[in-house]
Amino acid sequence: MNALLHRAGVALLLSCAAAAATAAPPPIKSAGDACESAVAETVRRMRGRDAQEVQFIGAKRALSPAPDGDETGVKGEGRYRGVAGRPVPFSYSCAFNTKTGATNGVVFKETGAALAGAEALWQPDLANLSPEACEAATAAALKDKHPRVGRIVFDSGSRALRPAPNARTRLEGQGAVERAPGMNAIPFSYRCEFEARSGKVLSVQTTD
Repeated sequence: MNALLHRAGVALLLSCAAAAATAAPPPIKSAGDACESAVAETVRRMRGRDAQEVQFIGAKRALSPAPDGDETGVKGEGRYRGVAGRPVPFSYSCAFNTKTGATNGVVFKETGAALAGAEALWQPDLANLSPEACEAATAAALKDKHPRVGRIVFDSGSRALRPAPNARTRLEGQGAVERAPGMNAIPFSYRCEFEARSGKVLSVQTTD
């Protein structure tokens, strides 16, 4: 009887251990890997099809743990393949929460020769900024302007971020619209202004 009880107890312990292993949460990514994943996603989201093969330079990665140990700052450099295969270098920064594995404050800045002046120093926080929200607001504005509007197409490669008054962020871009089904598509430009912290679309303008 004791032997049977012993074997049953061992089986129960093994079963509990297996269940605990199954229920264990997946390991959290390292600060550097998590931030680079978030930066790559942000680059592709902001640059659309013009951002291919996002790569990072491991030797340039720098970690800065906060004194309380709850957050780690990550800075580094990378590049992506842009229009016509041209490499576009960029620098980035990001914060990683060591308890939750979440990232925030994702910023990337293209460092090519084309950048100059004040805009080269300006670094928008892209964590909450959504180009799709701007394009949805633009489509709604075009539908108000042209009630019989047909197809609306946005050129993600034309997206450009600019600083705006009152600490806002401006997103500009281009597209094409059919003012009515069957009509030839004509080009248009659009401009949205975002609240920097929340990413809320505050205004939208279109020109066609």
